[in-house]
Amino acid sequence: MGLDYLNIFWGWSPETAVLAISMIPIAELRVGLPLALTAYGLAWPKAYVIAVLGNLLPVILIIEFIGPVSDWLRRKSRLADKFFVWLFARTRNKTVKHYEKYGLWALLAFVAIPLPMTGAWTGALAAWLFGVKTRDALIYIGLGVLIAGLIVSVITLGAKELWFLI
Repeated sequence: MGLDYLNIFWGWSPETAVLAISMIPIAELRVGLPLALTAYGLAWPKAYVIAVLGNLLPVILIIEFIGPVSDWLRRKSRLADKFFVWLFARTRNKTVKHYEKYGLWALLAFVAIPLPMTGAWTGALAAWLFGVKTRDALIYIGLGVLIAGLIVSVITLGAKELWFLI
């Protein structure tokens, strides 16, 4: 059972709804872009740009602020401490082998593959955990989001239809 994003964002302009949905962890552009193209009827170039931007907006905040925010919350709450210990361990376990072997290319691929629990949010967290420079993280995560957007577009529209739109 999934969230009913159309009802949650009822009354919002299609563009604002797609931007907001694409910023939500797990949903990201995997949900925002198909909704933009189908339910909201946005043209592909516009839908793609809005969904990609929405997916990228949280990345800088995550990379820059996850450390100080998680440290503060962990000091204030035992529940928060348990959550962040679980989250950081889970992210490390999912990414460490690939990152050690392929470096930043693994980060790009991890973000580019549009599956649940991959994407810009998890990629940004992994980049922070591995101490990737912000500039490098933004480049590789950004490229991964662009590729994920193309993959989701092909899945949503079909390769033939997307080819005629470009």
